[in-house]
Amino acid sequence: MRFRVNRCCLGFSALRLRPTSVVIAAVSLFAATLVSAASESPRRTLSLDGSWQIAEGSLDRAPASFDHTVPVPGLVSLAQPAFVEPGSGVKDRKSIEHKDPRRDAFWYRRTFRVDGEVPAVAVLKIGKAMFGARVILNDKIVGDHQPSFTPGYFDVRAALTKGENELLVRIGADRDALPPGVPDGFDFEKTRYIPGIFDSVELILSGTPHIVNLQVAPDFAGAQVRLATEVRNAGAAAVETKLSFVVREAKSGRVVARAESAPISLAAGAEERVDMRIPLAGFRPWSPEDPFLYRAEVDSGADRFETAFGMRSFEFDPKTKRAMLNGRPYFMRGSNVTIYRFFEDEACGALPWDESWVRQFHRKMKEMHWNSLRYCIGFPPEAWYRIADEEGILIQDEFPIWYGGRNWSTWPPDLERGEIAAEYTEWMRERWNHPSVVIWDASNETSSEETTAAVQQVRGLDLSHRPWDNSYGIPRIAGDVFESHPYHFQNPDFRLADLARVPTVPQGSDFSNPGDSPVIINEYGWLWLNRDGTPTTLTKKLYRNLLGPDSTTAQRRHLYATYLAAETEYWRSHRQAAAVMEFTALGYSRPDGQTSDHWSDVRKLEWEPEFFRYVRGAFAPVGLMVDFWSAKVNASEVVKVPVRVINDLDSPWRGSVVLRLRRAGAEKPMLELNRECSVEPFGEAETSFDFTWPEQAGACEIEAELMGADGEPVRSLREIEIESPTR
Repeated sequence: MRFRVNRCCLGFSALRLRPTSVVIAAVSLFAATLVSAASESPRRTLSLDGSWQIAEGSLDRAPASFDHTVPVPGLVSLAQPAFVEPGSGVKDRKSIEHKDPRRDAFWYRRTFRVDGEVPAVAVLKIGKAMFGARVILNDKIVGDHQPSFTPGYFDVRAALTKGENELLVRIGADRDALPPGVPDGFDFEKTRYIPGIFDSVELILSGTPHIVNLQVAPDFAGAQVRLATEVRNAGAAAVETKLSFVVREAKSGRVVARAESAPISLAAGAEERVDMRIPLAGFRPWSPEDPFLYRAEVDSGADRFETAFGMRSFEFDPKTKRAMLNGRPYFMRGSNVTIYRFFEDEACGALPWDESWVRQFHRKMKEMHWNSLRYCIGFPPEAWYRIADEEGILIQDEFPIWYGGRNWSTWPPDLERGEIAAEYTEWMRERWNHPSVVIWDASNETSSEETTAAVQQVRGLDLSHRPWDNSYGIPRIAGDVFESHPYHFQNPDFRLADLARVPTVPQGSDFSNPGDSPVIINEYGWLWLNRDGTPTTLTKKLYRNLLGPDSTTAQRRHLYATYLAAETEYWRSHRQAAAVMEFTALGYSRPDGQTSDHWSDVRKLEWEPEFFRYVRGAFAPVGLMVDFWSAKVNASEVVKVPVRVINDLDSPWRGSVVLRLRRAGAEKPMLELNRECSVEPFGEAETSFDFTWPEQAGACEIEAELMGADGEPVRSLREIEIESPTR
């Protein structure tokens, strides 16, 4: 039976604010002024991350003793000494119900000190906690926050004391601890749902009026930035104040703009949104190639709020059906991160909370020529988004809802648009200043009027007007995207040669583009191998059909890499998709798993060598594709081999395209031909090579090569069997 609790409420919802107040400000620009560090902030933020005590027990009573410790942020599986199977395995992966047979809840405990008197505002923020959180401070129940994937804010002022404080946080031990109408992260592939406070916890102290939220909306074309500040008076009497604004370069601290609002009056308990537009002449744009960041600061005199942001615009052009970054076409190339699946991987440990590992992970993504990631079926810790901002990765941010399409949906009847919209709101408010986040993704592979209605309710909250991916739902406005998952090899009888007969316009696995929307391919392949090179449960028959019953690990890895590279080339070279994002860069690896990732050692972030060798080039900004798909050819036959060349860059490319024919395994080619080629910015071109197949039968390779914009060779490979003509 699911446990019902009341939703935590702090009055921070943007849907309940008073009408927007647009304030005209006096603005002064500092084109090259260096200033000293900002004065001491009137806001104090106490990090409560670190080692907490933890115990298991019931939902309604705190344990008598705490004899385990656990890191926060982290998962209960990291507790020492270890609990017996926290996040117990599910009996049926397709069942929405999930109950831990050993316990109902986990209780976290820690103490902390507050020096000085308790100020007017004291807010406890729990970044993310599965499954639901109840906060008890100094034996007083402060409140509950049911959502597992969005932050909970708790007004703790009445319970907080000067000096020593005791904090208890109770979380559910399983998904059944949540009411049936609350999203719980159900995933058809997961076998364990491990609870934990898996994002940071902090205590925010300030005077009043205080800053509830600051939304930064860059106006790229207008060379200005819009700052929408939600300010609240937590005091018992009316106050009048002005808001002062500073924009500075994030790294150098150099001030580039200042502004001040007109006076605003706030009654006791009142909230208001103050809109500012501040010119930023000569700003430096943010992009994956140059992830330049600014910081915005707003000060009420009693509180100061700071956030990083980037000056960038992003949209999908309904006419060209391409992504537009900073007003120019931008081809999205990338992969996926299924972090909640990685949570159950035996190699996971504390890696998702290790800053150096996470930063290196994102750098490894860029090493693959990837500029985009989908954080798939779930949100990682908030630090991941900061790192994506700093390293330069475009993020499609996907809410953890996956219940299937028309023919296989298991949509929970109690999950309704009101709760979904409320959680979408909390998600957007947490994430909307990150320049890396460019697409709101309502769900994965799901068709539901509930998510469609929820999107419509919250769409207008984002002043940057990011596009939405509504999964299998119909996009509702121009510029929203259609999600395509063309899994050809889901059919175990599919062969690489069959790509020659595949439509160049990508569709979905069981549906078609219902309108004329831009298309993103954020999953394709269905060629997964476990990290040890064995097939997954979904690919056993495929590899048996492709390689026979006695294939080796080396053969399977080579086929996976070359086939995935060829399919990547196919989708990229035909230019019908705004994004090509393979699946997946991070997941799990287990003998009974359905999918997996590409690491030979995920802890050290070492790519599987064959994957890196072949797939990296398939994602190169200047790329090519041997547009020849026959697996078998006749000896001595005259052939024309087309090669398609694409250029994702905003500058022209000119160079040589070389075609080589060699025997399988040989280094020296039997034939080498050369053609000069030029491709305009964001363009494509085709050249072709005429020659005669050798007389001798046997396995051969066709390889096309060019030198990419970075001076590294980019290759496309086809493996062919030359057969003697039948007599």
